[in-house]
Amino acid sequence: MAAAQPTLGFIGLGTMGEPMCRNLATKSGAKVLAFDVRQEPVNSLKRDGVATGAASIAEVAETAEIVFLSLPGGNELAEVVAGEDGLLARGRAGQIVVDHTTAPVALARELEAALAEKSITFLDAPVARTRTAAIEGTLAVMVGGDAEAFARVRPYLEHMGANVTHCGASGNGQTAKLLNNMVLIQIVTALADALAIGRRAGLDGELLFKVMSDGSADSFALRHHGMLSMVKGEFPEHMFSTYYALKDLTYALELAREYRVEANQAKQAERLLRRTIDEGLGDAYFPVVYEIVDDRGGVD
Repeated sequence: MAAAQPTLGFIGLGTMGEPMCRNLATKSGAKVLAFDVRQEPVNSLKRDGVATGAASIAEVAETAEIVFLSLPGGNELAEVVAGEDGLLARGRAGQIVVDHTTAPVALARELEAALAEKSITFLDAPVARTRTAAIEGTLAVMVGGDAEAFARVRPYLEHMGANVTHCGASGNGQTAKLLNNMVLIQIVTALADALAIGRRAGLDGELLFKVMSDGSADSFALRHHGMLSMVKGEFPEHMFSTYYALKDLTYALELAREYRVEANQAKQAERLLRRTIDEGLGDAYFPVVYEIVDDRGGVD
């Protein structure tokens, strides 16, 4: 007789979280209790018969055996886990918390230690790729923490991601994700420079990026952020915004300082992101940095 499915919880139904929760619920067949401070995504999942809505974080903590989190950043993560009526206060021994938030490495390790005192296992499991990948269930998931707990939750992670990797000890998932995003953001700023120079030199931007994609400059960033966004001048909101890009890069630079690495190119990218926000483009999809480079000549 097959073992009964555990009850799953999912807290945070934003740009990435809502489609992740939808894939988790529909593909696993498990009961999923979902919560978000906004009722709209909860109602959407309920209308489609995908998940049950929870009234509070505490209800998820008290009901679910495995709890997945997808939150805006470190502050929200700390509140959901360690705040009043959060997972630390309301969770129970044997529970597993799987955090998909991109957050500081130190915070992941701090929360892992605090939850371990209550015999709750915490895995940092941030995700990479786009909202389209979240919808299609083809995210890259990088996980830090206990190997046995990882083996238990891996089948659920594979409902949301095409590439699921255990990166080692607690915090290593966040380290991998932050460095991934640090490099991605630097490539995007380099693409902005190339596109601005190429167009001013008389090259068609789409042609330029096509040629680059056929050559040694090809990359995920070129094909997605460059060709699908920069060239077309399309920088919608409700995607990976300039604010979010700056948040992730700030966390990466904190890590660089801790390990005494200069990370000069990342610092240059940080200045460009801050200038983009100062120009009122913080909510736009972060390849919008191109507009700052092209219109204002980049960052001094």
